[in-house]
Amino acid sequence: MSQVRKNSEKLIFDYVIIGTGPAGAVIAKNLTDNKKTSVLVLEAGENNDKDEPIRDSTFALELEERFFSQYFWQGEGVPQEGLDERSFEWTTGRLSGGGSSINGQQYVRPTSAVFKEWEQLLGSLWSPEHAIATFKKLEKYNGETNSPDIHGFNGRIDIRQAPANPSPMANKLVSAIEQATGFKEIVDYNDPETPLGPFTRWQLFQNPNGQRESSSTAFLSSDIMTPDGRGIKGRKLTVFFKSTALRVLFSEKRAIGVEFLKEGKCIRAYAHSKVIVSAGINSTQLLMLSGIGPAKLLKEANIPVVFNNPHVGKNLRNHTLNFATFTANPNDNPLPLHDRNALFTGGAFLPDPTPGANQNRRGVQLLGTGSNGQLTIVILFLQPKSRGSIKIQNNDPLKIVLADEGFLENRSDLEAVKNIYKIYIRNIAARLAAIDRRYRLVSPALDIINDDARLEGFIKQNFGHNHHQQGALRMAPLNMGGVVDNQGRVHGVKDLIIADDSIIPFTVDGNTSAPAYLIGFTIAQQLRKQNSYKSKGNSTTARGK
Repeated sequence: MSQVRKNSEKLIFDYVIIGTGPAGAVIAKNLTDNKKTSVLVLEAGENNDKDEPIRDSTFALELEERFFSQYFWQGEGVPQEGLDERSFEWTTGRLSGGGSSINGQQYVRPTSAVFKEWEQLLGSLWSPEHAIATFKKLEKYNGETNSPDIHGFNGRIDIRQAPANPSPMANKLVSAIEQATGFKEIVDYNDPETPLGPFTRWQLFQNPNGQRESSSTAFLSSDIMTPDGRGIKGRKLTVFFKSTALRVLFSEKRAIGVEFLKEGKCIRAYAHSKVIVSAGINSTQLLMLSGIGPAKLLKEANIPVVFNNPHVGKNLRNHTLNFATFTANPNDNPLPLHDRNALFTGGAFLPDPTPGANQNRRGVQLLGTGSNGQLTIVILFLQPKSRGSIKIQNNDPLKIVLADEGFLENRSDLEAVKNIYKIYIRNIAARLAAIDRRYRLVSPALDIINDDARLEGFIKQNFGHNHHQQGALRMAPLNMGGVVDNQGRVHGVKDLIIADDSIIPFTVDGNTSAPAYLIGFTIAQQLRKQNSYKSKGNSTTARGK
């Protein structure tokens, strides 16, 4: 098939993919490897891979603050009842690479404990063993490990463990965490044998030179396509930039294409095989605008119901985010002077310290960031029980959704965060001060930690926001709250697939870029198998004739 075929001005491809984030880009590259399958990818943003703030990793922790209008979707979530009606940005990257082009670059695989839950619900396709094999195919690991057999060294995603020589501040922090928690320092937190403990070096989505690695640089790079989105060397790939998807088109219950806005013009593109939605936080809205979701909500918005699924937009989860700030020895550099791309000053993965919690599972993520004279520990609670929701307001594709992340709505989440301060932060502060008296906890002060009511107020007033949204289109059987099956196929319709973090069935215990790549690659491999079966069937039929 030609890359694009026009019939009465129709754009026709084998597949149409929405989004160039980790899942979408991986799928687009894999499907077009055979030089036979034609794929159109729609990207609302532009190709900004060469822009200094995107390429240069030293900008990673301030991109949203400094470049929100240039590289991000513009939006805000609803006020959070559990946080005294505070609201937060509802956003992700609006550029080639999606969230992988604007995130903090942390490469964190979900642990085997998470994948065992996935496997029990969804089958062996999502087992720990299958996940490890997939990550090995994806990554090109550059770092130390005690288990080289669990890493890949020939994949397309460059992973750099940094810094090679940790800073004095990082070493002191890790020593304090060791002493305060009893967990020994680990070399490789992505090793299934060492998921818990402090460490001085993060694994980062970076090239060996420290520049950002994204799904765009890894899977839509110059050996795959031209900068303006044309496949090279016979690859039947087309990427339309500045193209915002509006809705999926159906013929009865079969997805046949996508309607999108490209530089002011409304255009339709059609798919012979399947439509794949990899739009991240925007996938739920697209599904509802296309007629799949709670029937009552869709009817109120004057959207024809293609399939009534009350689970669409439910089960939204995000990790909590809080901080503890210390004074530090001004002579201690937070990062090696020759490696500012290392970004973080040590960290740890620890169990939930709440009495009765499973002490063999990750529940807390700590990461250090610093400046001369100051150290901040960023605190993520990884096992939230609170659930949020996403709802459309009307049938206007450009109207922002009502995104309610439900932070701290389940009281147990607040109790867990309080325990992190009461147990981990208080003890780390004591050990740090013993190592170097110039390290002193200043926010929250110990008198706040020791006062339950004041600590609650501090947590709510100093609550932050990250981009770890997941689960609003849960991968599960329909009768168990599912929106898609174990291969991302949307329940109730044909030839429509969701592939991104919105289909995560159980909360991951770390950052969400790595699972998005895993989801994309796993679904891509299933589609390639199906294409292979179809080709063999056609060949057999042809020979029979």
